[in-house]
Amino acid sequence: MRHSSKAILIKEDSILLTTHKDQEGIFYVFPGGGQEEGETMHEACIRECLEETGLIVKPGELIYVREYIGKNHEFAAFDSHVHQIESYFQCEITGENDQQMLMDKNQVGMEWLPVSKLNEYRIYPQAVVSYIQKADQTAIYLGDVN
Repeated sequence: MRHSSKAILIKEDSILLTTHKDQEGIFYVFPGGGQEEGETMHEACIRECLEETGLIVKPGELIYVREYIGKNHEFAAFDSHVHQIESYFQCEITGENDQQMLMDKNQVGMEWLPVSKLNEYRIYPQAVVSYIQKADQTAIYLGDVN
């Protein structure tokens, strides 16, 4: 099982997502990634955002927890072995780093997308989108969703 810290970065009714490309085209994910041994969840979020976006962030409140058990979802053919817990933190941007980003595999950049139009994009996990659009922070554990 793996733990991942993710950032929710909203500015002027837009949210920052990392842009990726696969055989089906462009898709988006929330900035963040795997927590390393000895690293707090906040430290993982800060490091991963810096690597993937070049932005320095300050994590705030934990607002969502998502579990992903690969064998239960549409990508089971190639990730049935995956079991991941993701913690989503409300974050603010506090600066930028001019060093080269260390983008993830298939990552081609990042993009600010309008919160009101998130349903028009291929975003993973899609289940988080409705909570963000409603600004709903009451349901912290979202379950095994994609």
